[in-house]
Amino acid sequence: MSVQQQIESKLTTALPLAHIEVVNESHMHSVPPGSETHFKLVLVSTEFDGKRAVARHQLIYRLLGEELAGPVHALALHTYTAQEWQQRNESAPDSPQCMGGSKHDKH
Repeated sequence: MSVQQQIESKLTTALPLAHIEVVNESHMHSVPPGSETHFKLVLVSTEFDGKRAVARHQLIYRLLGEELAGPVHALALHTYTAQEWQQRNESAPDSPQCMGGSKHDKH
């Protein structure tokens, strides 16, 4: 099972999700081709109702502790209640291009 599939499986098993996107953004970073190290997660759940962003993120970090201790280097978390997701027109922000490592050293 790929890391992306593991993440999707853990989240869908643990949370009541109205929407889930697990996007492998590793290609945007200074990692070998085919890597699974950088992910963008867009999650909409009733589990986030009444929780601040920090508590939502802590919940996701707990659920994905094994992946974060291993292959996953970074997570871009976008966690919304159903109402917040509707107010955003069911859209999450794009991730910025990586400027770290060798990405910016190409002169």
